[in-house]
This record gives sequence, structure tokens and C-alpha cells, in this order.
Amino acid sequence: VQLVESGGGLVQAGGSLTLSCTTSGFSFDDYAIGWFREVPGKEREGVVCISMSDGSTYYHDSVKGRFTIASDNAKNTVHLQMSSLKSGDTAIYYCAADGYGRTCPIADPHLWGQGTPVTVSS
Repeated sequence: VQLVESGGGLVQAGGSLTLSCTTSGFSFDDYAIGWFREVPGKEREGVVCISMSDGSTYYHDSVKGRFTIASDNAKNTVHLQMSSLKSGDTAIYYCAADGYGRTCPIADPHLWGQGTPVTVSS
């Protein structure tokens, strides 16, 4: 079972970046997959989520209108398109999956990726 993130990096404020989470080893269609982010000194927070099981989605208020999550079911991959990035979006972004609740938002993910850093320079 794997969740592998890619696409993180350095971007200027106002710019865009797309993160991808490629999964393997479980039934993608039966899961909810989300992105969480973490900065030192703060709790990890759920940012976005998409459920292939029930079609639900979730966006944290801070990213509504700027972030878009989408699934590529043929490739078992979830993409997070981030635009109008702000310095406050700087964090380690983690892909996470939930095959128990299977809906959004994800309360208790049981699968995690290794994380990818996103740095937004002002």
C-alpha cells in the first residue's frame, strides 16, 4: 500500500502549483483521499478531500476558490491544483486516505504519504 506525493516546490506568492498523489495497493474507488498540511508549531490540518466512494468533497475555508481537488480514477491518482498561493500556504503537504469512513472531510486517515514541501515566497 502506497501513497506517493509529487509536485511540491518553491513558488512566488500569487503563483500556482499542482500536487499529485499516486496510490497503489488498495481499491481506489472505495476510498476518500485528502490533503493535509503541517507547519512547525501548529497542528496538522485537513485542506481538501475527495471521496471516490460517495462523491463528496471538502475544502477548508482558507483555500476555497483557490484550490481544486480532482481524481484520475484510471491512474489511481488525486491532483491538487493550487492557485493564488499565499505565504500562509507554506507547509508540508501530506496525502492521506481513509477506507473506513470513506467520506469527506476525513476525520482519521489510516494511510499517509511521506509529504511534499510547498514554499510560497512573498
